Amino acid sequence: MEEVIPVNDSVSLIEKHFSLNEKQIELFTKLGELYHEWNQKINLISRKDMEHLYLHHILHSLSIAKLIQFKDGTRLIDVGTGGGLPGLPLAIMFPKCSFLLVDSIGKKIKVVEEIITSLGLKNAFALNARSEDIDEDVDFVTGRAVSSVQDFYSRVQHLIMPSKKKSDNTLPNGLLYLAGGDIETGLGRLKERTTIYPLDIWFSEEYYKPKCIVHVSR
Repeated sequence: MEEVIPVNDSVSLIEKHFSLNEKQIELFTKLGELYHEWNQKINLISRKDMEHLYLHHILHSLSIAKLIQFKDGTRLIDVGTGGGLPGLPLAIMFPKCSFLLVDSIGKKIKVVEEIITSLGLKNAFALNARSEDIDEDVDFVTGRAVSSVQDFYSRVQHLIMPSKKKSDNTLPNGLLYLAGGDIETGLGRLKERTTIYPLDIWFSEEYYKPKCIVHVSR
C-alpha cells in the first residue's frame, strides 16, 4: 500500500519560509515522495518521524539557506549525509552550486544516488567514503548532528579552503553544522572561530527552539 504524505507536512511548509520557483516546488514535492518511498525499504529517517519529514528534516536542512545565500560556483561537501540531508535540499535550493554528499554507509549512498538520478540533479554527487580519505578543496562543509562540533571539525578541516581576502560569500569559508542543545561547552579551542545562530530567529515552529547552526571559520 502506497504511503500518503500528511497534508500538514508538505512542500507548502517550505513555501511558507522561502520564495521558490516552479521547478523547485516540483523538486521539493518529488523529494518528499521519494523519501517516503525509499524509507519503506531502508531506514533513512526514523519511521516514527516520517510524518514530520518536511518540518524536521527538509526545512531543517534549508535553515542554512536562511543564514547564507551561497554565491554561484560555491563548492560544498555534506559529510555524514545519511539519506542526503542537508545536502539534497540545499542542492535544490542552490542549483548553481556544487554538492558532494559523503557517507561511509554504502547502502545509504546508493539510495542517495538513486534520488539524485530521479530528481535529475546535475549539481549533486554521492560518494561512499570516510571524510578522512577524501582529497578535495571546498568552500564549506556541512553536517547534521553527526558528532560533537570539535570532533567533526577535526575530521573535515582539511577539506576546507582558506577564505580569499575578499570572499565571494557573506560568511568566511568553514563548517556549517546543524546542531542542538548546549554547544558552547564542547567547542574547546574552536570557540574563538565559532558563531552560533539559533534557528528560532527565522522559524517560529516549536521544533526549532533548541536548534542552531554552528559556523566555524577556516
